[in-house]
Amino acid sequence: MKIIGCSVALLSGLLLISTSCNQNASTSVEETTGLDSGFVPHPIAVPKQEVKTLDIDQRAPDFRLPDVYGKFLSLSDFNNADVLVIIFHCNHCPTAQAYEDRIIKLTDDYRDKGVAIVAIMPNSAMGLLPEECGYTDLNDSFSEMKIRYEYKKYNFPYLYDGDTQSVSIAYGPVATPHAFVFDKERKLKYSGRIDGIEKPGAADSEDLRAAMDAVLGGRPVETPVNKVFGCTTKWAWKSEYGLTVEAKWNARPSPISKLNENGIKELVKNSSDKLRLINVWATWCAPCILEYPDLVALQRWYGHRSFEFVSLSADDPEHIDRAQKFLDKTHSPVQNFLYDGTDKYKLIEAVDPNWNGALPYTLLVEPGGKVVYSYQGSVDLLELKRAIVEHPLMGRYY
Repeated sequence: MKIIGCSVALLSGLLLISTSCNQNASTSVEETTGLDSGFVPHPIAVPKQEVKTLDIDQRAPDFRLPDVYGKFLSLSDFNNADVLVIIFHCNHCPTAQAYEDRIIKLTDDYRDKGVAIVAIMPNSAMGLLPEECGYTDLNDSFSEMKIRYEYKKYNFPYLYDGDTQSVSIAYGPVATPHAFVFDKERKLKYSGRIDGIEKPGAADSEDLRAAMDAVLGGRPVETPVNKVFGCTTKWAWKSEYGLTVEAKWNARPSPISKLNENGIKELVKNSSDKLRLINVWATWCAPCILEYPDLVALQRWYGHRSFEFVSLSADDPEHIDRAQKFLDKTHSPVQNFLYDGTDKYKLIEAVDPNWNGALPYTLLVEPGGKVVYSYQGSVDLLELKRAIVEHPLMGRYY
């Protein structure tokens, strides 16, 4: 027998993970990671300033930055390398993700040739907007750098410069990824792209390999400076623009309308050309209202692509005002519906015959109605974001 109600959960502790890219609400996650590793990230406001990229033959500015486990590394830690390659890299950028496998392969290929490769994440959480995260399941926070590092099995250090961005300001990366090649004396010999083709499998780091080989051989780099294509560095002084975008989002109305059983069936059939995320919730369901802001924020992450979030309230029709009040409070300017009926078992069958009725219930539906993800209870947000961004309709890069 199917029963509609709240899903059962044993709560030994509640960890809220923000879905906004700027991590303003994720202090608990960051502090937990920091305490475990000995490093506590603390992004701060940085005055707007001119950033100039290092010139050829300038020496590498010193640094002391934590890796994803909180271990601090400095320029001197790479003294044994004949060539040092520093690549400014991040989680959220589609171009950076498109080059990940090439950087991993490059590290393997040159490991025994006297080359050290290190990546530095230059972006401030204060400068990264949710709308800039449409090609990723992760933002650029310290805690989520570790997730990406382990998920992709990076074989090079991945360092965090998101607090003060002082190292990134000193080097001047234009975009991610941006590669810098230094000789044994740590003078810059190459600055620019990894290669000229973003699409994975279409190139093999030709420009960067040529530069590394030249420096290893004591020869001048044929093209010492190349332009860089990718996502701009997210400087902390961009935060004022982020507040403007946030205010515009919050000012949008959150209308709700009633939908009958047949309307719900049509909703799930998904005659659109987008992935449709449907969440069934109710104002009386505590897990529902706790996770709902994270779900509606996915519209900001992916809404400019082939994706839409739709909410469906299981509140009784006479309590539509309660649902409306909640939607207004949480800022839900998406398609919001309320089941226009009292027989909750008809609601269950209309949404998904495989659903047992516990709330919240979430499903991801392809155009044409194929359910590619469903979960009864509070979702694993990272798992859901991966299901979205790795779907063929979406993808991590252009």
